[in-house]
Amino acid sequence: MKRCVDRFVHQILCCDSYSSDAQPPRWRCCSLAHKPTFKTLAFVFCVFLVGFYLRLQWIKAPTYWWEKGIGNEDYKSNLSGVNLYRPSDATCPPYFRWIHEDLRHWRETGITREMLERARKTAHFRVVILDGRVYVEKYMNAFQTRDVFTLWGILQLVRWHPGKLPDLELMFNCDDLPVVRLNDFWGQWSVLPPLFGYCSDESSLDIAFPDWSFWGWVELNIKPWRKILEDIREGNKRTKWEDRVPFAYWKGNPEVHRSRKDLLKCNLTQHHNWGTLVYAQDWSKESRQGFKQSKLEDQCTHRYKIYIEGRAWSVSEKYIISCDSMTLYVKPKYFDFFIRGMVPLEHFWPINDQSKCHSLKFAVEWGNNHTNQAQAIGEEGSKYFQENLKMEFVYDYMFHLLNEYSKLLTFRPTVPAGAVELKLETMIGSAAGLTKKFMEDSMEKSPSKSGPCDLPPHDPTVQREFQNKTLNALKQVDIWEKEYWKTQRKGKWIWD
Repeated sequence: MKRCVDRFVHQILCCDSYSSDAQPPRWRCCSLAHKPTFKTLAFVFCVFLVGFYLRLQWIKAPTYWWEKGIGNEDYKSNLSGVNLYRPSDATCPPYFRWIHEDLRHWRETGITREMLERARKTAHFRVVILDGRVYVEKYMNAFQTRDVFTLWGILQLVRWHPGKLPDLELMFNCDDLPVVRLNDFWGQWSVLPPLFGYCSDESSLDIAFPDWSFWGWVELNIKPWRKILEDIREGNKRTKWEDRVPFAYWKGNPEVHRSRKDLLKCNLTQHHNWGTLVYAQDWSKESRQGFKQSKLEDQCTHRYKIYIEGRAWSVSEKYIISCDSMTLYVKPKYFDFFIRGMVPLEHFWPINDQSKCHSLKFAVEWGNNHTNQAQAIGEEGSKYFQENLKMEFVYDYMFHLLNEYSKLLTFRPTVPAGAVELKLETMIGSAAGLTKKFMEDSMEKSPSKSGPCDLPPHDPTVQREFQNKTLNALKQVDIWEKEYWKTQRKGKWIWD
């Protein structure tokens, strides 16, 4: 006699354990006394069908099916009346096109398991999204709370677009600098490691992803982006552009890179007037004093604000450009995910990194003699963030980037043995102080009322047109600047 295993709905089906040794145990209907009704059979069939579809991922079970606890009662109540699969009628902002470019290295080969594992040695953590749930396997501690709020942001993405994210597996690095150098893999296109990070450059393969500060920077008391953007918008109203200080303003930590130390030489002194006011920020002292002198919404009082990279790209970028002041953008080496949609002379004024002081002086002189144009550039830059970098689009960018990335995977994502599931109540429950407050402030209380914006298709022609427009603007400023200093040396007044 053979034993039946894993009996399923034994009230309906019985196992024939007396079949011959040559035949496996068979399932048969029970006696006529226990014959199932039509309703029972229909119920069993529906359960089987749903399970089958879930297994094949033809449908997905949203995360709110499982989560319970903090914030989820309001979240689930807000689901009523919301069509989670209604398409969006909005086209994504232009910078979304760069998703295709960032992933182009794997377009022909796809992303294999071997490629992914190669990225592990420089990753702070692995993220797995499976059936709408988020899992993380940590490898090393990140600086401050970067990893915590990056993971928190991914969890909010799942809440914002429930049931839409595909299964995927990725590696993430939380350092300032990109780490996957293209030269290290020259000719080894079949083993390029895909690694997500906060920025990249022309000689790196790192995939730019929204940084942690969009959900709050605890150590510097910088609120989540949705809240701080509102505060800066209100701060802009306090001082009209024409009433602002007609100098270029910068405040930050000059110790992180020699380029910033060079910027200090451009400060206003008794002997030189470069049109700038540059201040070194002591964050340790500021922390002890409760950050009273570093509120971002109180720093929109100058006609011009300077952006300059630190060790790599700087988080300060989005706060500076949002101020309605004309941003004097020192030539960068690195890029984040959104800056590649901005155009010189339209959203900011470019500054030569090899002659900062002279370049800044000319920019301020030009702005003070072309106030309408300078004000328009400042306001266009700020408008760019208010319209194109609101949190709805940040989540849409994350969605499209991860969705396009998942299409390149040639393997089935799996949850490693050392991974833990990220849960809303667990993260908030283990947090305290400002970390907990920022999590609560940035928690998505309801899903998006529409689907993600429409991702523009990959179009190399559009990319080239954008790059040519940028290059032409840079050349124009260079010509103006050289002409200005040429006339200054001759003792003439250029604006006559």
